[in-house]
Order: sequence, then C-alpha cells, then structure tokens
Amino acid sequence: MYKNHAREDRAVSPAGVLTTVAIAQLMVSLDVSVVNVALPSMRTALDFDDAGLSWVVNAYTLTFGGLLLLGGRAADRFGRRPLLFIGLALFGVTSLLGGLALEPGQLIAARAAQGVGAALIAPAALAVLTTSFPSGPQRARALGVYSAVTAGGAAIGVVVGGLLTEYINWRWVMLVNVPMAVVGLWLAGRHVAAAGAGDTARRLDVVGAILATLGTSLLVFALVRTETEPWGSMTTIGSFALAAVLLAGFFVYEGTYAREPLLRLKLLGNRWVSGSNIYMMMVSITIFTSFYFVSLYLQNVLGMGALSAGLAFLPFCLGLVVGSLYAVRLLALFKARQLLIVGGIIGALGMFWFSRISGSGNFWADVLGPSLVTSFGIGPLLVPIAGAATAGVAPSEAGMASGLLNSARQIGGSIGLAAMSAIALASTDSAPVSDSLDERLTAGYGMVFAANGALLLFAVLVAVFVLPRRSPEQGPGQGPAARQEAGAGRPRGGDADRGPLDGDRPDIVSGEGTPAERGRRA
Repeated sequence: MYKNHAREDRAVSPAGVLTTVAIAQLMVSLDVSVVNVALPSMRTALDFDDAGLSWVVNAYTLTFGGLLLLGGRAADRFGRRPLLFIGLALFGVTSLLGGLALEPGQLIAARAAQGVGAALIAPAALAVLTTSFPSGPQRARALGVYSAVTAGGAAIGVVVGGLLTEYINWRWVMLVNVPMAVVGLWLAGRHVAAAGAGDTARRLDVVGAILATLGTSLLVFALVRTETEPWGSMTTIGSFALAAVLLAGFFVYEGTYAREPLLRLKLLGNRWVSGSNIYMMMVSITIFTSFYFVSLYLQNVLGMGALSAGLAFLPFCLGLVVGSLYAVRLLALFKARQLLIVGGIIGALGMFWFSRISGSGNFWADVLGPSLVTSFGIGPLLVPIAGAATAGVAPSEAGMASGLLNSARQIGGSIGLAAMSAIALASTDSAPVSDSLDERLTAGYGMVFAANGALLLFAVLVAVFVLPRRSPEQGPGQGPAARQEAGAGRPRGGDADRGPLDGDRPDIVSGEGTPAERGRRA
C-alpha cells in the first residue's frame, strides 16, 4: 500500500501542488489586511462603535493565531488533504455569511469563524509544500513562491480592500473569498495526494489547545483593553496575570502530562526552529503594524480616500514580492543566516526612516522612500525563515513545525498590533497640546515605527547569536531526526545545533530525494 502511495505522490504535478498551496495561502494572508481600509464603511453600514470595530480585525487574528498549533497537529493526525478541504470549505462559507451580515455581532462572529478555517488551512498548506518537494533548488523555489504569496497577500490585501470598497461595496472584502475557496477546493481535489494521510493512532491534545488558545487570546485582549483601561486597573492586571498563568500551564502540561503534545518542547531545542520563530515574530509585528499605521497616516493625516490609500501600498507590496522571489537566487550566493542579518538591518533602517514622518508631509517624501527600503529588506527574509523553521524536523512533525511558524506570525502580529496601538495612543496623548492634531497623531505613529526598527535589530541579534552558521536547505524529512526515524544512519552529535546541510544530499537530477527518502519509499 505504501508503495502505491509513493507512486501516487510522484504522479502528482508539482506545479499543481504549488498552485493549490499558493491559492490557499493567498486567501489566508489576504484576509489579515483586506478589511483595514473598509473599516470606516463597515462602521457606517452596521453602526459599529469604536471598541467594537477593532474586533473586526482582532476576531480573525485571535482565532487564527490561537488555534494554529492545534491545526498543525490535526494535519499530522488526520492528514493534510482532509484538513485543507475542511479549512477551505469553512473559510468560504463563513466569508459568505460575513458578507451578508446585518449587524456587528454577525460580522465579528463570521470573522472569528474565518480564523478557525485559516488555522486549519495554513499549517496543512505549508506541510503539503515542504513534504511534496525534494530538498535543494526545487524546495527553495517552492518556498520562494510561498513566501512571496504570504507577504504579497497581506500587502495586496490593503490595495484590494481599497478597490472593492471604493468601486463596489465593503461587503466584497468578505465575499471575494468565496470564489477563491471554491477554486482552492477544486485544486486540492486534483493535486494534493491522499497519500499524506497522517497517523490516526495519535490523539489530539485538546487540553493543550484550550490552554494555548485562551492564554494567547486573553493576552491580546488585555493589550487591546489598555486603550480604554489604565495599565494599573484591576481589569488589566487581572487579565495579564490570568494570561500568564494559562500560558505557563500550557508549557508545563505539554512538557509533563500530554501524551501526544500539541508542541513537543524538545522541538524548541532545535536552534533553527526556536531562532527562526522568534525572528518571524519580530518581522510579523513590523509588517502588521506598518500596514495598519501607514494606512492611518495616509487617511487621517494626508487625507487620502480608501482607494488612494490602498494604491499607495503598491510600492511596498512590490518590494515584498520581488524580494521574496529574488531570495532564492540570494540563497545560492549567501548563507540564510547572512541574509537574515543584512535584511534585518536594512528593514530596521527603513523603519527608522518611517519614524521621521511629518504632520505636514506627503506621500513622496514620507512614505515612498521608507516603503521601498523596508520592503526590500524584509522581502528576502521570508524564504530563509520558512526553510529554517522546518529544518531537521521529522516528517511526522512537519505540521507541528509549520503550525508553530504560522502561530509566531499571527500571534506576533496580534500582540504587536495591540501593544503598538497602546504605544501610539500614549505618545499622542503626551504630545504638546499646542501642536496640531496631525502633529500629535504623527508623533504616535512615528513612535511605533521607531519601536519596529528596534524589534528588527533585536531579530538581527537573534540571527547572530541563536541561529547556527550552517544554511537551512534541507527542511522537513532530511534532518537528523528524520534520518534516525527512517533508520538511514545515526545522527552525529549535536542534532539541535546541526545545520541541515550535514548528511545526505538530495539527488537533484533524478528527483528521488535523499537516500533516506528513497529508503522510506522502498
């Protein structure tokens, strides 16, 4: 039976797999930012108050980030193909319901359910990608497309949201997902092999999922509440304390009591995995908050409409996409660690340039230049991060590793947006009363961009001191853990710190993968 599955895998079109994953990831990434410029129209149409309106964004990112680890583990247990089908179907249905919403509660509930669907799609899609392509140039190119779609989807979401809101209706920022979900389901049925059926003997760690989801959600809730509640209030302190208890309980339970842990803590001992997830969290905070606060600057200070603000993001979008695609060539010339160091420094310089925005500025002087510098710095980072986060991970835990990376991205963005909103508000309130409203708002936005620059410099320090010096080109299925699992050889000491280039090389000419992979298929 296993040999039949192997033949089925080889018959599947690599281009079809890549297209399926790209469509699924584009839909998930798009919805992170597509609603941003439509929020004023949503408030008018459904009579939102200011506090309720923020939950149109937060409801999606909270359920998405909070359930990603469970989604990754479910992909390992039930198989990537079934999870893709369920996630795409759920995302399409809830997008339709959100587009037809008649009151605020209905829209927020639909956005939360969208996040559940995204938490099933994202880790399954990345696991399908990394287990469908042999290590080396093929996987690097596939990860380049994946990273470009991830970055470009979030960036293009602002542009698409502006176009749909301006020329059709705000409801189409939700309804646009329906045809995309249908296309994704059709592609998954044709191109994602049923051979990756997972290990149904495994148990899902429901207790761990509850602790992780409640802990991260409560942490973001506490940060969001600081916009209306003082930091020293009992509500704020109690929320932070309870979030800390829940998250600490998650790690204790996973390391001590869970029979099939949601997150195997030893996985964090792999310096590629731990370092790349910290790095990704810093990058995601920068990207999420940049979209949000640059959009506010364009509309609230420069007076642009929804369409103009969306189009103003095109240079940033193009920089991210081009940088992600060009990263494949850069990886042939430089080590991943070197790219992460240099790209992080360039991105930080762009953020510090952004921090000098003026209340009397304009797009050309205050937005275009720093947008290009930041995007060209961050764009090439996404491919090496995706490869590093799954380096040396056994195939049976590919979903866990990819779910962890997506959790770092979404939870980092959610926490970062809530925290940076509090920083912006505090900086705006502390600005001189004699300043104009535009100057006070700009002071808050500028402080956020400066903080983002500092976070990217911290990410550079992580790359210097945490990541090993060897390049992460193997990915899941070729690391020491995978070789040990396949009986293809004994890993030579220091697995957690070893670079994935150590050991078997893939047979690029035949496309058969490493000797370990061929041994497993035999």
